[in-house]
Amino acid sequence: MVVLRKCARLAVLGLVAAVVLAVMSFPVVGGIGALAAQVSNGAVNVAPASLLAGNTPDVTTVTDSTGKPIAFLYNQFRTPVPSTQISAAMKAAIVAIEDRRFFEHGGVDPVGTIRALVNDAGGGAQQGGSTLTQQYVKNYELYVAATNDAQRQAAVAPSLARKIHEAELAVTVDHNLSKEDILTRYLNIVYFGHGAYGVAAAARVYFNTTASALTVPQAALLAGMVQSPTQFDPIEHPEAAKARRDVVIAQLRQLGSITPADAATATAAPLGVVDETSVPPEGCTGAGDDGYFCAYVVRYLEQAGFTGDQLLSGGYTIRTTLDPVAQEKAKSAVDSQVPPRTPHVADVLSFVQPGQTLHPITAMVANRTYGNKPGQSSYGLPYQPENLGAGSVYKIFTAATAMEQGLIGIDSVIDVPPSGYLSPIYKDASGHDIPVHNAEETLAPQLSLTEALAESPNTAFVKLEESTGIPPIVDMAQRLGMTSLSEPVSDKPGAMSIADTVKAERQASFTLGVTPTSDLELANVDATLQSHGMWCPPTPILSVTDQSGKPVPVNQAPCRQAVAPALADSLVNGLSQDDQPGGTSAAAASAEGWSRPASAKTGTTQIFQSAAFVGATPQLSGAAIVFDDSRNPRPICDGSPPSTCSSGTLFGGGAPARTFYKAAGDILGDAPVVPLAPPSPRYLRGRLS
Repeated sequence: MVVLRKCARLAVLGLVAAVVLAVMSFPVVGGIGALAAQVSNGAVNVAPASLLAGNTPDVTTVTDSTGKPIAFLYNQFRTPVPSTQISAAMKAAIVAIEDRRFFEHGGVDPVGTIRALVNDAGGGAQQGGSTLTQQYVKNYELYVAATNDAQRQAAVAPSLARKIHEAELAVTVDHNLSKEDILTRYLNIVYFGHGAYGVAAAARVYFNTTASALTVPQAALLAGMVQSPTQFDPIEHPEAAKARRDVVIAQLRQLGSITPADAATATAAPLGVVDETSVPPEGCTGAGDDGYFCAYVVRYLEQAGFTGDQLLSGGYTIRTTLDPVAQEKAKSAVDSQVPPRTPHVADVLSFVQPGQTLHPITAMVANRTYGNKPGQSSYGLPYQPENLGAGSVYKIFTAATAMEQGLIGIDSVIDVPPSGYLSPIYKDASGHDIPVHNAEETLAPQLSLTEALAESPNTAFVKLEESTGIPPIVDMAQRLGMTSLSEPVSDKPGAMSIADTVKAERQASFTLGVTPTSDLELANVDATLQSHGMWCPPTPILSVTDQSGKPVPVNQAPCRQAVAPALADSLVNGLSQDDQPGGTSAAAASAEGWSRPASAKTGTTQIFQSAAFVGATPQLSGAAIVFDDSRNPRPICDGSPPSTCSSGTLFGGGAPARTFYKAAGDILGDAPVVPLAPPSPRYLRGRLS
């Protein structure tokens, strides 16, 4: 039997080749050489093995933690389905109108092919004659193998060389695959117009149904469209589409696939297409309020080794950590503080769940809509570092460093020099002293570290740097989660990282938070502390599965112990007074009815162009930054809403803290109040006490 099939295959190809040579009147040797040259000129030359594997571009679906889709990533909107999920009516309709001898020939119909070749060679209108198997080959070259315009043009070129090439591959396909497989692959790859590739996409786009549920009139409409999706477009040309559909129905009746009565019923049926035919928006710009989170998912997976092409065509299902309820409440909080179209003022908010083995991102929002339209932003506002800094939030790193060095504990009393303090390490680029000022002029000359973290005197922490040294503080920031400090300061080759630049230049201003800062990383810093010092990457991924549902491994950084658990627990307690009377966020906490124990810190940059807040409970950690996101930042005055002004009044305890407390309070809702881990006696006092 195998020998007979091979002989039949050779006979068909010999017949087609003989006709081609006769039509072209080529000498035998020269003709074959010319044909070979034509085939290779710009064509893909698909390997039979690739064609037989039959992998087609498939939509990647990004979902929230519940499995609800939030975005679709694709170049071609296609969802391949198995034969069992395609209705019998659809299979019968495409065979009836495109290749009624499909189950009889061996991949090439010699009579039809000869007719098409003769007409093509004579300059007449291109005839049919291509079998479904040949069409599958052509569509595979066009939609899968071709990667540039030249290859796509070659895949559909009306040349005799391509016909020979196509016929040979079609016979190979027929020899190795069942008719059912070929028919299924064809229906999964062909274009139906309006951005719908494959029968499943077409069923959704035109009828809001599935491929398995397609009725006779619906299947006939789609089958009739493949010849020319534009000419037989049921939206733009309903009369032509109906006439073509009815031709398919008549063919089905003639072949005995349906009864005359069924044919009459199908012919009388309306087209039944949906009012608005469109594929789902492609990419993260179509994800609405989830756009920034979606963009971070893509960035995260690319850094984990996925290519952009894989994500756009791999048909993955990416189940993320996004909590839709938390996301909705977070978005409501930022918009209530800074409405989306507030000029120059952005408000970003990220939430990370603490844990010993995973730090999942539960929400990530900005008041700006993600996108490219006016008033929107395609910059990763919540996760990309903003250049204006986070202010005194960075004092967390100075405190942690001094505690780890054994210099102080959370109960240690530290000096608070008055405003105008001249530190031996706080100088400008020319080596001149820079006076250090405090936001408040009535601070006590000495405070405990816990009180200092709550009241945030600049002079106290700059003086503390004199004992710790600056490089260890930068290292501590990176260990606790400020990983973007490893990024270069510029795009120039060989540029130093931000961290190395701060160390090399001994920038004592680091503790005052003047470096570019990622809101997401800040949220993860407090998550690390609440996780007893265990750092894990802020991950947006729960799982990735392929087209068949098999898990796909994701290369993620392992968790690591950033600081000793006792130090982290003690520092969390040292940060627990910010929302209490005298703390910089006390008014915001009171206004939002906050009553949970939390570790928190505010920050404000020197000329009020940005302000930040980080806060966490053992269940949830978050950070909010309000900043001028325009090309020429100006000071921001707090208000309803905040706005740019000449002098500035924005503090971390204002809009950023209000954003956090409102969102976190709504998200936690009636969840049990969990106390902070107790401090360790080892980190209550230190050598400087």
